[in-house]
Amino acid sequence: DNPNLSGVAAAALKNIILMFDAFYDVEEKSKAGNAAATEVMKSWADAEWFAKGPKVPEKVTLTVFKVTGETNTDDLSPAPDAWSRPDIPLHALAMLKNEREGITNAPKQIDELKKKGFPLAYVGDVVGTGSSRKSATNSILWYMGNDIPFVPNKRTGGYCFGTKIAPIFFNTMEDSGALPIEMDVSKLNMGDVIDVFPYEGKTVNHETGEVLCEGWSLKTKVLFDEVQAGGRIPLIIGRGLTGKARASLGLPASEVFAKFEAPGPKPKGYTLAQKMVGKACGLEGVQPGMYCEPELATVGSQDTTGPMTRDELKDLACLGFSSDLVMQSFCHTAAYPKPVDVETHKTLPKFFHDRGGVALRPGDGIIHSWLNRMLIPDAVGTGGDSHTRFPLGISFPAGSGLVAFAAATGVMPLDMP
Repeated sequence: DNPNLSGVAAAALKNIILMFDAFYDVEEKSKAGNAAATEVMKSWADAEWFAKGPKVPEKVTLTVFKVTGETNTDDLSPAPDAWSRPDIPLHALAMLKNEREGITNAPKQIDELKKKGFPLAYVGDVVGTGSSRKSATNSILWYMGNDIPFVPNKRTGGYCFGTKIAPIFFNTMEDSGALPIEMDVSKLNMGDVIDVFPYEGKTVNHETGEVLCEGWSLKTKVLFDEVQAGGRIPLIIGRGLTGKARASLGLPASEVFAKFEAPGPKPKGYTLAQKMVGKACGLEGVQPGMYCEPELATVGSQDTTGPMTRDELKDLACLGFSSDLVMQSFCHTAAYPKPVDVETHKTLPKFFHDRGGVALRPGDGIIHSWLNRMLIPDAVGTGGDSHTRFPLGISFPAGSGLVAFAAATGVMPLDMP
């Protein structure tokens, strides 16, 4: 409204996607004839926030950081160091601290490989089994990701290749803006410099041109958009903002974003699980492999990952939960709390209460025994780690970032198993 500041405000708002209900304030001003507000609405409709992001290049030259065998998330984010998980740079010091074949001093080895002048890629035979997905992802990206402007102590981007990548770890990498790719890594060795062609599905030796692996493909072409947007979660939020802006301006759906591949022909029937998820999506059912965003009635957060979920909620500018029940427990740290746990016990409950959630007290018991009394038989839920084993309804586990997104928005991105 202020003519001296409207231009500056509009320029800032064009690149802000965390608008939520504030979108309607801008829409109202635009319909009332405010030129700056209309300019912002058109920018959102044209997805300018997305276009300014760097696209995945045709060829990426990387140095291989190879960890042979299986990398469990506990290797990347050891449980004894769980207290430091919210402090990403500090917690990253514990990554691969236990020596194994080819790994003697991971931080020092990483520094040596960086001297070759190329970004590093985390490569493993099997990557990401285990339950500490978000903190494990944070540690990898701290060493191999890119700085986020004006956001300290956190990084995005990066590359992760594995012959097999655990599904939830894969999703957590997506959420963080990394590019995870499943390919045969048997010919990739520690310190190799490789050229990766993401659009062709080919990996070659940078110096000799020898083909090391080919014929692989991305899980979905939408991964390119996720990297360009800075992660799957920013893409979902921004895509929704663009859709609302275009609808308000009377424009057709945007053609800027990649489309999810349609599933096969409609089946003759659906399983009970497919019907439950379908109901949460407003559909009769969902097919295996289909991308969907079911509404979530229940979200559970426990204490070893709760502080990370809190930080992710702050990043999402969440002031109120959209899911019907969001519960925080203290079942892991109540009996023998460290000093940092005592502080968490004091501060985390208020954070959840202020946003409409429920926080148990230390000593109240494990989260399962409370959540299980409040479940709805045909509803969908999620939670961190194992806190998704609902005896009623259906649930899908998630990393801390996705738990925060589900609590804040009331929906969860899901590739139906």
